Amino acid sequence: MSLVIGLTGGIASGKSTVSNMLKELAITVIDADVEARLAVEKGEPAYQKIVTEFGHDILLSNEEIDRQKLGSIIFHNAEKRQLLNSIVHPEVRKRMNNQVEAAKVSGEQVIVLDIPLLFESKLTHMVEKTLLVYVDKDIQLKRLMERNDLSPEDAEARVKSQMPLSEKVPLADAVINNNGSIAETKKQVIEVLKSWGIELT
Repeated sequence: MSLVIGLTGGIASGKSTVSNMLKELAITVIDADVEARLAVEKGEPAYQKIVTEFGHDILLSNEEIDRQKLGSIIFHNAEKRQLLNSIVHPEVRKRMNNQVEAAKVSGEQVIVLDIPLLFESKLTHMVEKTLLVYVDKDIQLKRLMERNDLSPEDAEARVKSQMPLSEKVPLADAVINNNGSIAETKKQVIEVLKSWGIELT
């Protein structure tokens, strides 16, 4: 029996760090962001729909989608953003579900879906357990400024554009507190997995 875990967090919360720890434990991690990029590649069903809706102006010379151009269109237009999401999200879910099925068939005991907007997009139905990577807001801002070389105002705006991590805590089955060291975070990851009956080799 496979356990499907939804991994989520916020910007600069350390979700990628935890995702990499899970991979090091030989656990399959299916990343929604990676699948979203693959879903809009030339030849994919979503690609055609996007070009039909947004026009050929959003294409680069090699006919691939110009992410920055598309991003600047949807960033300022909620209607266009919803349109894009309605094209891309179902394809991403389909791709992820196919991989989950394949992992189950090959007998994997744990499959992790790395979905940044797990709660916001109401995708918890895709998983059996939810794991949140949490950090305090001041640490989140500090890490974000250091990582992306942002001003305090820009960092604040990015954090504010997401659902606060504190609001996600009561929604999650387990929370990894990532305020401390990498070693402390890893210890928590292993403890959570064991508490869910996952045997680690």
